Amino acid sequence: MKKWKLDRIISVATLVSSLIAIYLVLKKPQPVSQPMPAAVAAAKAESFQEKLQQFGQPKQPGEAPAEVRLSSDEISAALAQAAGAIPTPAVQSGPGLPNTPPSSPDAPIAPGQPEVKDYQVNFDGDVARGQFVTQIGGKDVYVTLAGHLGSKDGYATFDPTEFKVGDLNIPVSLVNDALQKKLAEQRDRLKLPDNVNGIKVENGELVMTQR
Repeated sequence: MKKWKLDRIISVATLVSSLIAIYLVLKKPQPVSQPMPAAVAAAKAESFQEKLQQFGQPKQPGEAPAEVRLSSDEISAALAQAAGAIPTPAVQSGPGLPNTPPSSPDAPIAPGQPEVKDYQVNFDGDVARGQFVTQIGGKDVYVTLAGHLGSKDGYATFDPTEFKVGDLNIPVSLVNDALQKKLAEQRDRLKLPDNVNGIKVENGELVMTQR
């Protein structure tokens, strides 16, 4: 009789825990950044483009490598612009720079790949934090990922320190191997432009150094 009661309690506790986990997974977490007024976002997107233009200028003999610092607001505005939320101004081509605007984050993707949308970016100290929405079982689910962004041998690297699905914290040790495997599979996308020597997040900004 006591064993039956214990089994029943364990079953109820397991059910409640599962319901709580499902609720936290589907719950919308706190955003990693606040939305910007349209005029501010447009100005940030323009600043992003101007800094890349300056960074793309060829280095003169004996001149120190150029360095560009981008705020999370500038990165977020550029992503919004790529998604069509902000008008895209004409972008002049230059060394190491594309002559077309970046592809939209909501552009069609290969079959079997999850749809990802609504990117948000925030830099805090030396930590990069991103948040996006994907669909699981027809439901929008927010994924938050934070870590240290760097570079090695001409490729971007990412060392995660935080992983959340909805409002549920997932131990990084449970997802890091799968994440690094996925990054290795998409290594070509992580290749830095030829004129970029390295990237990192420092003092709340994305820092790119010229080769």
